[in-house]
Amino acid sequence: HLTNGLVLLATLPATPEHVQQELALQIVLVGPLTATKGYAAPAVEKIYTRARELCRQIGESSQLFQVLLGLFSFRIVRMECHTARELAEQCFTLAQSVQDQAFLIEAHRALGQCLYLLGEFVSAREHLERSLALYGPHPRYADTFYWNDPGVVSYSWGAFTLWLLGYPDQARKQAHEAVALAQKLSNAYTLAIALGRAAMLHHFLQEQDTMQRRAEEAFTLATEQGFPFFTLQSAILKGWTQAKQGQPEVGIAHMRQGAKALRDMGIESTRPYHLALLAETCGDAERVTEGLPLLAEALELVHSTGERFYEAELYRLKGELTLKQSSVRSVESRIVEAEACFLKAVEIAQSQHAKSWELRAATSLAHLWQQQGKRAEAHKL
Repeated sequence: HLTNGLVLLATLPATPEHVQQELALQIVLVGPLTATKGYAAPAVEKIYTRARELCRQIGESSQLFQVLLGLFSFRIVRMECHTARELAEQCFTLAQSVQDQAFLIEAHRALGQCLYLLGEFVSAREHLERSLALYGPHPRYADTFYWNDPGVVSYSWGAFTLWLLGYPDQARKQAHEAVALAQKLSNAYTLAIALGRAAMLHHFLQEQDTMQRRAEEAFTLATEQGFPFFTLQSAILKGWTQAKQGQPEVGIAHMRQGAKALRDMGIESTRPYHLALLAETCGDAERVTEGLPLLAEALELVHSTGERFYEAELYRLKGELTLKQSSVRSVESRIVEAEACFLKAVEIAQSQHAKSWELRAATSLAHLWQQQGKRAEAHKL
């Protein structure tokens, strides 16, 4: 219907009124298009580019905010982290200038999401908490941006930051709040977001049963509604659980298919995380020669894009897989490299204030030292 409206509008003279009508249609259209084609679809960028041009023609600041926010989403899923951060900051500046509370909620959310991906977890938490404080206890902004709810999204990203900063109970609570709020709003796309992010959180928490349940719920909903982004993300997590349940070949195949399909859609964000899941699964299946190149690819992406939220865990996994390498390499050289990886993981986690990553890396390092007879060092750690 929206596309038909744009076609009809193109037959009319280019008056200021018609320009405003086109802008309104373009902004509404981008929601369902993003949901059904994916955040990084070329058609999505085309709409935002056109809408930004129309905003400049008529000097429309309120709709310009929505366009900038949409461009932020487009850039962040393509792992253009620094460009996305600039767009989020532009959103924040514009929201402050017009003092629109709904815009401030979304601007804080966008900055929080971006800073989380960049590994700046303390600042991310501050922005996400500010977004939720402005949002308040009652859903009031579900229709402002047409296709998702900022409270649900802030709860979901906030859960990640809380877990990383060392607050697992609060993280669980926020993930639950995200799902409960999405269910209350009866918005299918928003619920897919909440379920998909909750599945990721429970993977971080190593709560396999809950992760599997949430991933199944997200997969079913996203498949029924035609949301490819969340269908594929949840399929990767389902593959991981299949491998853990004794079907490594099936799980690895599903994970590879999902990761490839996301990349084919132009979605690069969280790719290091997906590569890490696959590498970990390969290591568990004694396929270390497949796993280590995946981690090398993930670390290369981290350094080239700046998406660092999983960086410490990538180094820890590299250390674990290095220890599992075949006897082609000497035991001593493998131990030295693994130790360096664990130390690097601890260093990164400490610099990010990521207590959960630090604990995990320190545990791997302590275990290695105990095996080497360095009990005093392990105990001190």
